[in-house]
Amino acid sequence: MAARARIYQQPKNAMQSGRAGTQEWVLDFEPDGTIRPDPLMGWSGGGATQNQVRLRFDSQEDAVAYAQRNNLTYSVELPRVRKFVPKNYSDNFAFRRHENWTH
Repeated sequence: MAARARIYQQPKNAMQSGRAGTQEWVLDFEPDGTIRPDPLMGWSGGGATQNQVRLRFDSQEDAVAYAQRNNLTYSVELPRVRKFVPKNYSDNFAFRRHENWTH
């Protein structure tokens, strides 16, 4: 049975405005098996080590080629297109502004 993988582009960090590290593509394996608590320590875990593997690629084509070479069943999630709306500080005080300034 071939392992299932998910290929996607890492999203932007919500805590920062920069987009560093979002250009590479990631191949993650879907979890298989159940997660159970360890009887000694109480940590959750399982026997499947593929869940811990995260492969990074420079392009989507490289990630797909790797999955095909290793007979992996994969799905590709395309990133959403970001719409950039340029804004200026002076627009807060423009006469054409229709809503009230709340500060």
